[in-house]
Amino acid sequence: MARELKKTVSPARGAASGGEVAERVREIIAEVRARGDAAVREYSARFDGWEPESFRLDADRVAELVASLPDQVVEDIRFVQEQVRGFALVQREALREVEVETLPGVVLGHKHVPVAAAGAYVPGGRYPLTASAHMTIVTAKAAGVPRVVACTPPIRGEVPAATVAAMHLAGADEIHLLGGVQAVAAMALGTESIEAVDLIAGPGNAYVAEAKRQLFGEVGIDLFAGPTEILVVADDTADPLTVAVDLLSQAEHGPDSPAVLVTTSEALAREVLELVERLLPGLPTNDMAGPAWRDHGRVVVCDDADEMWRVADSLASEHVEVLTAQPREALERMQNYGALFLGEGTCVSYGDKVIGTNHVLPTLGAARYTGGLWVGKYLKTVTYQEVRDPAQSAELGRVCGRASRVELFEGHARSGDLRAYKYGGDRFDWIDDLVGAQA
Repeated sequence: MARELKKTVSPARGAASGGEVAERVREIIAEVRARGDAAVREYSARFDGWEPESFRLDADRVAELVASLPDQVVEDIRFVQEQVRGFALVQREALREVEVETLPGVVLGHKHVPVAAAGAYVPGGRYPLTASAHMTIVTAKAAGVPRVVACTPPIRGEVPAATVAAMHLAGADEIHLLGGVQAVAAMALGTESIEAVDLIAGPGNAYVAEAKRQLFGEVGIDLFAGPTEILVVADDTADPLTVAVDLLSQAEHGPDSPAVLVTTSEALAREVLELVERLLPGLPTNDMAGPAWRDHGRVVVCDDADEMWRVADSLASEHVEVLTAQPREALERMQNYGALFLGEGTCVSYGDKVIGTNHVLPTLGAARYTGGLWVGKYLKTVTYQEVRDPAQSAELGRVCGRASRVELFEGHARSGDLRAYKYGGDRFDWIDDLVGAQA
């Protein structure tokens, strides 16, 4: 029977936002809908202290910002984007278009068509989060999206040069220094200066997440998201220091980020608890990681491996790091996760920053029904049909007529009747009456 050495305040499944957040977001969206750029400007000034003549950065300003960065920073951005682009292109190539003749002369098929325009939201807040630019913009371009609009907020009144460089190098067609609900609403609804997009992707705080939730339907979104999560699955072969360090690596995302250890080893669990407490005081991001561990840290000790895998899978965590003797066993034993990180040589931070898989992943239990952002999110799988054989059209028309009348859909039935009449010589009173009247 699993027992908890440390308990967490479990987040509710579903929307991450409370009533106050939802109401505030609703108000901002309504204002942007009604007043466009004027409302966007007012909210940007109020929340970010940012009210430039234009939120869009022109090519000269972008080039200036890129040139202001150390060469190593630009090289690293290019390296990471090559990893993301390479994997996204492999994923795109795996999406096969099909065409099949299901009956003689009856051809069915599907194509993968990119959305016409995508919005990439790259959060800022306290830190420049360049990696989110890679994940949203590079992936959209790999999918073939012709127009990508990218928004990121200023950081303490300054332009985040590294983030802008990442957006530019990723292939963004428009870069706007604009954040928060007002940015999401502007991209979704369109304003005088920003043409509306078809899909918005990217992480953000509770307000940004709530804005995406409220606007979903008018615009597509990648997924509903909450605080970053990490689950470490470990047995007695795991290194306690590695477990402790990696748990805190994700806890620093924010004070509400769950960090969970599920293990078969009580000795490991107790050593990890001790190490976390020793590591936290010296961690520069302790102001985030400390509250996250205190309120949302959890350690579960299981009786055996079967129980460990069951508990781990039931959590449907965003990131699952597997530190066991046979880490690839997780590929068979688990089905509910955003991404797996297999073995000590792999860590969640690689997924966040450098390795090439997408870091925009499902949280709050959403891994039970969806994966994360990937090239396929920017594609619409659309079908087409063609009946080339008149005899088959006649036969389908007969079946269509019968099936439609069972459901009392006479209009549908008559579409089928007409094909049976034209291509099969069938007679129908309603057609004879019309043809006779025309004659």
